[in-house]
Amino acid sequence: MLRKKTAVTLLSVAALASTILSGCGSADKGASSANSASSPAKDASAAKPVEFTFYYTGSQNVKDLWDALIPMFEKQTPDVKVKPVYIPSGTGAQPTYDRILAAKQAGKGSGDIDLYEDGLSNVTKGQKDDLWESLSADKIQNLAKVDQKTLKDISNLAVPYRSSAVILAYNSDKVKDVPNTLDELYDWIRKHPQKFAYNDPSTGGSGNSFVMTALYKNLPEEAIHNSDPAIEKQWDPGFALLKDLGKYVYGKGIYPKKNQGTLDLLASGEVDMIPAWSDMVLDQLAKGQLPKSTKMKQLTPGFNGGPTYLMVPKLSEKKDAVNKFLNFVLSPEAQTVVVTKMQGFPGIQLSNMPKDIQDSFKGASEGFRSFNIGDLDKDMSQRWQSEVAAQ
Repeated sequence: MLRKKTAVTLLSVAALASTILSGCGSADKGASSANSASSPAKDASAAKPVEFTFYYTGSQNVKDLWDALIPMFEKQTPDVKVKPVYIPSGTGAQPTYDRILAAKQAGKGSGDIDLYEDGLSNVTKGQKDDLWESLSADKIQNLAKVDQKTLKDISNLAVPYRSSAVILAYNSDKVKDVPNTLDELYDWIRKHPQKFAYNDPSTGGSGNSFVMTALYKNLPEEAIHNSDPAIEKQWDPGFALLKDLGKYVYGKGIYPKKNQGTLDLLASGEVDMIPAWSDMVLDQLAKGQLPKSTKMKQLTPGFNGGPTYLMVPKLSEKKDAVNKFLNFVLSPEAQTVVVTKMQGFPGIQLSNMPKDIQDSFKGASEGFRSFNIGDLDKDMSQRWQSEVAAQ
C-alpha cells in the first residue's frame, strides 16, 4: 500500500451485473458480394471490446477489491475490457510513474498505461510533469458525487475512489491505558519497551504516517500542505524524538518492512500496539487474521489519512473506455463493494450511498488529517534511514 477517522468503525454490504451482442439475384451480384465482404468485418470490429491497461499497487486487500470490481464492470460494459497489472505493496510502484514519464519524454504516448492507482504524492508530482488528464463530470457523470473540495485540492487531476486512515491498533487484553494524544503515545512507548512497532516509512503508509506525524507535531497546521524544501530544517525536533524512541520500539530499533510487517507482530503477540491502516485492520479482523482483542483508536491530533487516487495519463489513447470504468467505480453499487471488501470509506459523498451504509459511518470519518508534502516525502524517508534506522 505507499498507502499515504475519531475511532474508526466501518461496516459491510455488496454487489452488481448484465451483457450484449445476411444475398440476392443476378443483377445485384456485385453489390451483394461487396456487402457480404465488408459487413462481417464491420460487425467483428464493432463486437471487439476496447482494452485498456490498468496499473495498481497495494496489499492483498487492494488486489481482492479489483478482482471483484473488474468482472462486474466488464459484465455490465461488454465493449470495454480491463487489463489489470498488479504490483504488490513494498515492491516499488515508482517504476510505473517513471515509465509513464519516460514514454511522454520519448514521444511514445503513455507507455501503454491507461489508468494508474497511487497516492497523493504522485498526483502532485504528475501535476508538475504534466502527466495527468483533467477530469470532469461532463465525461464521468458520477464525478459529481465526489466532494468537490477534494477534487479542487488536486485540480481535478485524479479520482479519489476510496479513503482510509492510519490509526492505533492495539491488543485490548494487554493495553488498558490507551493513549489519547501523541504525547501520551510517546510516553506509552517509553513505559512499555519493545511493545510498540512501526514499519520502515519507505515501505508502507502506516510507518510513513507515524514518522510524518512526529515531524509535524509542533508545526503550524498549514505545514502539512507545504512542499517547500525550506521547511525541512524544522524537522530537527521530530527526528530527535524518533531517534530517542528507537531504543524503546520493537527489537530496540527493528523496523519491519511493509504495513503487513507490523500487523504480523501484533497478530503474533510480539507487540501490543502499532500504527496501522484502518481498512487493513478491519479486513484482517473479519478474516480472523488478527485476534478479537484487537481494537482501534484515533489520536488527537490524528495520524494522516485520506483518499487513494486513480489517474488517467494525458497521452492515453483509451480515455473514453477509461472514463466508462471510472464512472462505474464511482457508482453507489461499486462503492458499496469498496466499503464491504476494503472496509474503507467510500470515494463518493455518503449522501449518495444506501441508508444502511450512511448510518454505519456516522462519526467514523472524523479526526484524521490529509498530509500533502509532495516530493519532501522522499527526503523524509532518506533522512529517517540515516538518522533513525542506522543508529
